[in-house]
Amino acid sequence: MDSAERPLRIPPEMVIYAEKHDIFHLIQTLVRNLMVDKPDDPIQYLINFLERDNVDVPRIILLGPPVSGKRTVAKKLCEHTQAIHITFSDILKDDSDLTRAAQSYYDKKQGWVLEAIPKTQDEALCLQEAGITPDHVVMLEAPDVVLIERSSGKRIDPVTGDVYHVTFMWPESEEVAQRLETPRTLMPVQVMSQKLQKYHTEAHALKRTYHNCLKIINADQPHVDVFSQVLNFICTPRHSPSPYTPRILLFGPPGAGKSLQAKLIAQKYGIINICCGELLKAVSADESHMGELIKPYLESEQQVPSSIVLRVLTERLSRMDCTARGWVLHGFPRDVEEAELLHKSNFTPNRVFFLEITDDIAIERLALRAVDPVTGEWYHSVYKPPPGPEVQARLRFNPQHSEAQLLMRLKEYWSQTVRLQAFYPQAVYINADQDPHTVFESLESRLVGQLPKVLSNQQTNEN
Repeated sequence: MDSAERPLRIPPEMVIYAEKHDIFHLIQTLVRNLMVDKPDDPIQYLINFLERDNVDVPRIILLGPPVSGKRTVAKKLCEHTQAIHITFSDILKDDSDLTRAAQSYYDKKQGWVLEAIPKTQDEALCLQEAGITPDHVVMLEAPDVVLIERSSGKRIDPVTGDVYHVTFMWPESEEVAQRLETPRTLMPVQVMSQKLQKYHTEAHALKRTYHNCLKIINADQPHVDVFSQVLNFICTPRHSPSPYTPRILLFGPPGAGKSLQAKLIAQKYGIINICCGELLKAVSADESHMGELIKPYLESEQQVPSSIVLRVLTERLSRMDCTARGWVLHGFPRDVEEAELLHKSNFTPNRVFFLEITDDIAIERLALRAVDPVTGEWYHSVYKPPPGPEVQARLRFNPQHSEAQLLMRLKEYWSQTVRLQAFYPQAVYINADQDPHTVFESLESRLVGQLPKVLSNQQTNEN
């Protein structure tokens, strides 16, 4: 083959490195800060920015109506994340200009939690113009009648500034309870109603401003539950526009539906469907040196050596279409040794699925299946019987799908499965004894969304 005709290939380690270190997000952050700050010396600015090591610190805005629990949640968030708690009074102590004062906190290595800042859309836009952009915005909500009731029972610890309530949140410590004071700014119901009305007017605009990173949480529940939901939200990475290239492995016993599910995934998401067996047949059909090596094994129905399979696979997986669009692979690896070879070749999957069915179901699905040699249509004695005796008479059963052959293949599969499951601890287990489209929905629910930076060692079961 002429060199000009060879498929373009990209080393797989480039993609893996970029995903591992979140290079796209890093470059995006650097460029965004350059365009906002417009430094005279961009190179030195970037060096200083990277040395501050504050790219991934928490940047949180906590909004909500009066007495919705913002102060309590903000303090707990700061305790948990080690971020700096910033209130409006903190900013006004340093500078009467909101944007300039907030900017002084923006580059803190610990990150920050802005409580009740901004109060209006104009303030939000000023912060954005100054490059002060949150990763997460939490807006607490509760019915006005609940908030008015809370307001009348509000108490403050003069020592710590912590907020309590005579009904909803009384301190456990008797010492703290004895020193609680009624706020000097306790509002009459009419004043409180006016403040709530003003807040609601601005809240709609703030929701629009921060819609891409906003979470609304019901504050009319125990404060422990409110904080738990807030913490869960801020611990969830924001959706990233970073290119996501799916690299999917499908495992499962014979008859689990790997080929069908791979086909459905490839059709919907435009990724490359690679069946190892079909790939080997395609290579053996050409007149290449590799094809001549493979052909004797296929003709004698022997297993192709792992080293040869890997050479064929790595050549295919490193082509531009697989690198750019992603791939779904099934039929390889067959054991841990092959999984290690694949890993050493830098073709590391970021999604691994085990399709699970019992041996009885596998035998029922395959042993009763036959093909019409005239039309190529597949039939099944139970699920899709042939339309008439003429078609029934000409059906051909696959010798490899005899019960004896299937039992041998199943035994071989299960003998390797436990070790493969240990090798891929992040794998997801799907009950494949369901309608194929239900199985696909289960797979699809785990395909979409940004990948976690650290894959969990705990296996996830989805049945």
